[in-house]
Amino acid sequence: MRSYKTIEKAYPKKRPAEERVEDYYPIYHNFEESEAKAQASRCLQCPIDLLRGLESEFTFCRTGCPLNNNIPRWLKKTYEHDYLSAFELSNARSPFPEILGRVCPKKGLCESSCTLEKTEYHAVSIGNVEVFLNEKAYEQGAIPDYGQAEGRKFKVAVVGSGPASLSCATFLLRSNIEVELYERENRVGGLLMYGIPNFKLPKSVILRRFEWMKEAGMKVHLSTEVGKDVSLSELQEKFDAVFLGLGVPKGRSADMENEDANGVHQVMTLLTQTQKNLFDHALQKSVLRNKHVVVIGGGDSAMDALRTAIRHKAKSVTCVYRRGEESMPGSRGEVINAKEEGVQFIFNALPKKALVDDEHRVIGLEIMETYTDENKRLQTKPHSVQTLPADSIILALGFEAKHFSFYDELNLAVGRSNTLIVDENKETSHPFIFAGGDVVRGANLVVNAALDGRTAAVAIARKLGVVEDQKLYM
Repeated sequence: MRSYKTIEKAYPKKRPAEERVEDYYPIYHNFEESEAKAQASRCLQCPIDLLRGLESEFTFCRTGCPLNNNIPRWLKKTYEHDYLSAFELSNARSPFPEILGRVCPKKGLCESSCTLEKTEYHAVSIGNVEVFLNEKAYEQGAIPDYGQAEGRKFKVAVVGSGPASLSCATFLLRSNIEVELYERENRVGGLLMYGIPNFKLPKSVILRRFEWMKEAGMKVHLSTEVGKDVSLSELQEKFDAVFLGLGVPKGRSADMENEDANGVHQVMTLLTQTQKNLFDHALQKSVLRNKHVVVIGGGDSAMDALRTAIRHKAKSVTCVYRRGEESMPGSRGEVINAKEEGVQFIFNALPKKALVDDEHRVIGLEIMETYTDENKRLQTKPHSVQTLPADSIILALGFEAKHFSFYDELNLAVGRSNTLIVDENKETSHPFIFAGGDVVRGANLVVNAALDGRTAAVAIARKLGVVEDQKLYM
């Protein structure tokens, strides 16, 4: 393989801002074959397995990946143009690598742990190579392995169709366990479908996965809400095990006056309705067109809302964040993208009051300047009130778990924040009922939800006696 010193870290080419704001297509181009091969050639093939157990002293791409993905092996196969072998390695530990390659932050995970990241040459562009090799393998006829559809003796109900549920269903099918999935929406995908905009994750990629899983025998019940259309007790009686991947559907409050005004929305309301309008070819239904839109928050969901509002043809789009830019919790790249697309930022500002007219409709937002005191506590400066024009205010302040009434049916143990309490195998306080993803962790990364789903699937398979150990992967 070629020297890492002769090839720099590469990033995917990006469409011009003035072009991409006119549509909802992905803003990044996938790597070309030459780009993927060049990046794969930079991998040092670190002796990870020889140093297993010493993770506290050494970090590598695999130790930085929650799924412990065998990254060096599939990078080597990609460099050799053996895309089908690279595909098998990439999919062995991951339920949907072509999705995670697009949405994983990489920073703080695999690429931050790459040996090259500690040098002036910087990490291999792992995620972008992963997307390329999987898409290339699909072009060559590769299909993920979902086990044998015949002879499945056990069946498991999976509630929800977000990343934790999709992962759990994947590894259950691989263990030759029958899966029936229950989704309250009329389309599958959960957070992947409705919480991540199309310009970051094309929905055809998600639907392709689900089609393969249905072809492998997974049954899907759409527009079926557990607790309303079917009870959790019914599922518990009908199936050998149940997995709950319910997410965190409740948005956090800004604790400002008039938050109930007409024109104040939670971020998921905007993102979900936008995606539904895209599916229905009904973008003319935009409620933000020619409006002054203010988004409160500084994470990736806030950036998603801001960039979505730009595409809605809002008159102005402004982000209000309570601390400085360096403290924003979201991806730096997403902030840059938002700025390129015309978003204005106001830092060190706290929303105090939504201004309303006689009909309780939003007409502005009152904010106050903030600072951090000697105890690192956020304070507001007296007499610093400013008013921003606003016809619509989007709250993007994070998410909370909801206490579903059906938890009480089977006395499931619940934490203080309404998250479900599980053991190391993701089993709840009720035998054969498992849970994972945000409903256990709180709002978290997609890759961690995928890990929870995989952990639960392996535990279910072991408990049902389908496999003797947890080594389901290469």
